[in-house]
Amino acid sequence: MVPNNDEFDEEFDTFEEVIEETPVTTSKKSLAEKVEAVLETESAEETPAESAEKKTRSKKAKKTEEAAEEPVSPIAAELHSWGLPKTLFQQLKTWLESKSEEDLEAIDLARMKSRVRRLVDENMPVSTTTELTKILISKYDAGKEVTDANFENIVDRINTEYERTRVQPCEAVGINAAHSIGEPGTQMTMRTFHYAGVAEINVTLGLPRLIEIMDARKEPSTPTMTIFLDKDYRESRDKAREVSWKIEAAPLHEFGDIETDIAEMCVLVQVNKEVCKKRKIAVSEVLARAPQKIKDKRHYRDFEVEVDEANGVLKFLPKNEDSYQNLFQLAEHVRQVIVQGIDDIKRVVVRKENDEYILHTEGSNLKDVFEIDGVDCTRTRTNNISEIASTLGVEAARSAIIYEAFTTLKEQGISVDLRHIMLVSDIMCMDGEVKQIGRHGIAGEKESVLSRASFEVTVNHLLDAAVAHEYDELSGVTENVIVGQPILLGTGDVKLMVRRVAPQ
Repeated sequence: MVPNNDEFDEEFDTFEEVIEETPVTTSKKSLAEKVEAVLETESAEETPAESAEKKTRSKKAKKTEEAAEEPVSPIAAELHSWGLPKTLFQQLKTWLESKSEEDLEAIDLARMKSRVRRLVDENMPVSTTTELTKILISKYDAGKEVTDANFENIVDRINTEYERTRVQPCEAVGINAAHSIGEPGTQMTMRTFHYAGVAEINVTLGLPRLIEIMDARKEPSTPTMTIFLDKDYRESRDKAREVSWKIEAAPLHEFGDIETDIAEMCVLVQVNKEVCKKRKIAVSEVLARAPQKIKDKRHYRDFEVEVDEANGVLKFLPKNEDSYQNLFQLAEHVRQVIVQGIDDIKRVVVRKENDEYILHTEGSNLKDVFEIDGVDCTRTRTNNISEIASTLGVEAARSAIIYEAFTTLKEQGISVDLRHIMLVSDIMCMDGEVKQIGRHGIAGEKESVLSRASFEVTVNHLLDAAVAHEYDELSGVTENVIVGQPILLGTGDVKLMVRRVAPQ
């Protein structure tokens, strides 16, 4: 930002005042000190935003100067002349700089340049170009350099496959996706709806699971998690079991004996110290947590408690001592109160897969599991898409929809192109939240009145549109079919103009 003239004049007047106030005998040092004092005063009057902006500009200028002063290697200079994308440039630069002078002399850079430039000029995706360059480098390092004929054959085949994967302009991608997912999902026989899964953990699969995903259910019928562990825990079964105890919900009756004493009108709990030692939890923690969680989680407060920490005994007394109903109700709360683990996770199974121990759960609570020591948060997943959206955001939910739908279809032996599932997930998440494909979601929120009416509850949609004085632009497929107009897809979206030439 360039300052205006008024700012320059103001600054000049300030320096002029300093010079006028300074006697002739003043040394250069004292004058400089006064000027510096004035500048410090002005900088103190700056707003924090202006000060931060000035610091940012200073850092950028410093980086630019350092980059200009940094010497450019001959290899970098040569690669700069090739005009490569940044990723490809860095890949080749790293490879060439790792070579000795003798190896560099043996490399035919002109040949390498022509091949790399050929890949760039073909307008392939950067990822494809980078992968091909990686293969060329690995073949060269292995002493099996690709011949020119083979290289041309590879490029031609990749170009052919790439062109085949591209969607044609005006293609009805939505209809293709609906057919590709709907036909195998409903017309073909899905073998099973449930299966025992890992160590008898029940998992919903098949058509019911596909419906759950597309309907964006808040709670799946069988929520499960696959929990991966950090390096210190994944290689030992005992370490993995310790983590599972922190996750699996353990009610109080698993930690000792619970007795309902009708004569004394109380519920006695004798905590087993050996069980606490095995599950890596202190007896005092169990004694303190049980009464508190009955109040907080089970919302029951009509009791008093006596704690004998030395003997590991809890004594629960109902406030109404004359009511047996209150006593038995209190006893049930005491038995079921969770004193270790996460309430929503009923069961955890430890299983060894690919040389590491993994936890499979019955129940899901992503947020609380991430807070457990030893859990690898980068790989842990759940089949509860709504929970993923609230914990990790809509992009993570989109990836989960793709993974769950693709896995469900694949388990049934159904092959569906991933792009169809990606399109569906994009539509479900395009508004920043996960919406179902149905009248309460995507289909019910279309802008077109006729399109909404054609799906479900036709009369209600038409009445609401009439009351709201809505106007239909007839820009979609359904509404144009209803009124008998060509749809704006394929050849229907192409307009031809004819230039009339006067006869000569």
